Amino acid sequence: MPFKPEKINCRLVASLFGLLLLGLLLWPPAASPSGLGQKKQPPQKASARAQKKEKEPALPDRYRRWLEEEVVYIITPVEKDIFLKLRTDRERNLFIEAFWKHRDPVPETEENEFKKEHYSRIEYANKYFGRESPKPGWKTDRGRFYIILGPPNDIQRIDSKSEVYDTEIWFYQGKTDVGLPPGFNVVFFRERGTGEYRLYSPTNDGPQALLTGYWGDQADYMAAYSKLREIDPNLASVSLSLIPGEENTYLGRPSLSSDLLLRQIELTPQRLVEDKYARKFFEYKDLVEVEYSANYLDSDYLVKVLKSPAGFYLIHYTLEPKRLSVNQYDNRYATNLKVNGTLSTLDGRIVYQFEKTYPVQMTEAQMRERQNLPVAIYDVLPCVPGEYKLSVLVKNEASKEFTSLEQTINIPGKGGVEMSAPLLAYRVTPAESAGGRVKAFLVGGNQLYLQAGRVFTAKDQLAVVLQVYGLTPELRDRASLRFQFLKETETFREKTIPLTGVSSLPEIVEIFSLADFLPAHYYLHVSLLVDGREQVTTREEFDLTFLESLPRPWILSRVLPAIDDPYYGYILGLQLYNLKRLAEARKVLEQALPRAPQNEDLSRQLAQVYLEQEEFARAAALVEAFISRERPASYDTHVVAGRAYYRLGEFQKAIEVLDRAVNTYGTNIVLLNLIGDCYLGLGKKAEALAVWEKSLEIMADQPELRQKIQAIRGK
Repeated sequence: MPFKPEKINCRLVASLFGLLLLGLLLWPPAASPSGLGQKKQPPQKASARAQKKEKEPALPDRYRRWLEEEVVYIITPVEKDIFLKLRTDRERNLFIEAFWKHRDPVPETEENEFKKEHYSRIEYANKYFGRESPKPGWKTDRGRFYIILGPPNDIQRIDSKSEVYDTEIWFYQGKTDVGLPPGFNVVFFRERGTGEYRLYSPTNDGPQALLTGYWGDQADYMAAYSKLREIDPNLASVSLSLIPGEENTYLGRPSLSSDLLLRQIELTPQRLVEDKYARKFFEYKDLVEVEYSANYLDSDYLVKVLKSPAGFYLIHYTLEPKRLSVNQYDNRYATNLKVNGTLSTLDGRIVYQFEKTYPVQMTEAQMRERQNLPVAIYDVLPCVPGEYKLSVLVKNEASKEFTSLEQTINIPGKGGVEMSAPLLAYRVTPAESAGGRVKAFLVGGNQLYLQAGRVFTAKDQLAVVLQVYGLTPELRDRASLRFQFLKETETFREKTIPLTGVSSLPEIVEIFSLADFLPAHYYLHVSLLVDGREQVTTREEFDLTFLESLPRPWILSRVLPAIDDPYYGYILGLQLYNLKRLAEARKVLEQALPRAPQNEDLSRQLAQVYLEQEEFARAAALVEAFISRERPASYDTHVVAGRAYYRLGEFQKAIEVLDRAVNTYGTNIVLLNLIGDCYLGLGKKAEALAVWEKSLEIMADQPELRQKIQAIRGK
């Protein structure tokens, strides 16, 4: 029966229009590699970015061939952008190695099954799909889909029929694991009966494009469908929808879901890989050794800031690598995890750097017990108020893999009433660290066990832990905490507790049963109320799984000194010094030094503050004892002492200290330049020039030093 437009109701028209808009939004024409829906655009002036790219050096042929031919259908935009930014062949080779590693379905085997299958598909496409085309087979539509999807489960060929153009119907099933329908078709046809097979689009082509002798209304899909159905019912069916059972002839036009399916297929290879590794490769290629750079390992992490009993802030974090590889020696399993961390301001100024090693040693029994469990690295570090970026790099010395953490942290430190963000733990145990030592996620005498993913089961007891600071006794009597659990936008559960009865303040630990929570994503809002009015609110989110149990990680953790140890004064003073907050740095360091007067690091850091404040005699007095002792002082202490003596005019003494540093730690431009300044101070220009020339041999790019030399020689 012919389709009658007048029978469509308004609701149906609106639905079709909405679907059309959805298709346009999900399928931007400019990004369509198959050419579906493309329109010619008027020529535009090249953008600044395009002009910049034109100036970039051309890729060597083998790398351009790899990028534009071999992996063109499977590389993500991020990977391509990173690859084009690489400057050396070594970097490109390492990136290509990483590219295939992150697609290897079985990393434990020597052969990369994905890579082998991919090149096998390219070979097949070139052999069989380039015969009727001047293009190589991989460039044809059939070649592209074969490389992406592999061989179809079935191919129906329709040829030698005078009423329809030669057509191939490829049927696929079993691709649900990559987000595609359980069964679907991909159709190719010879447009107007000549040339290579082209991809068929139900919406853009329609059944009329398959007919050799259709002279009817090109907009009348149903008339063309009816004629095609008389010739080949199966072909007619797929001409309206590539998904079996979705022909919907009553709509009078092809299904939009087919074109969305084609777009989804072409994006499938990009969705199957986490291209985060590519960014990490680019960020860390100059920071990690060559053997690590291609082996980025994804990880989850969580960062929280809490206040210590001493009043300063501690950054707690957990980092959970995707896996942990170890070496086997007889019946023992071992590796070393090297952790390098940097705390910097948002404009890139280094505030604090640290390095730690986590040795891992396991017996065969421990290995069997832990091999199917995740691993978590717990760590904690002190920090002064400010806004920072925390970067942590972890290297596995056994597998030469690396992973990382990057998190922006804001510590206001304004005083007054403060409330931390809640921590969600799956277990809490009373644990007093020996000697009051500090440990990650050890809060108020309770050891918290938590995971970055914040996933719980209905059998778990959810521990909500937070801190409330700055409440006066009068405010505390009027204050309460409200816990609101939201499922989507609806409040699922709510509980309010008065703070007058909480003896553990500033820490608060509240336990919630999850037995009646349904599997879903939840939000937790915690509000501090005073006289029932909201003063401060923080939030967190978590998931409840349908699983009955979850594998919880085994934990690697380091213990720091007791909270009153001058170690913290040194680190906080160093951070303040690097932030140029000299008055605060001086106060913190001077308070810490009497508790550890023989601590060289602490003394040197305070001496550096004195140098900046031009109190040179104080600076020299602080480090003099370490310089004069029999055991060599650190390199940095020698430099601080040399600068202090130089600024005091004690040039010969400065030279003696700096010469000792050269003999102990070797020559560098810092020492040589300062020694030259001292010789100049003694009026020994020839000696100064000789030392500075040596410095220029080490590093020629020192324009200020060259100007100084020219000025002296000009006199």
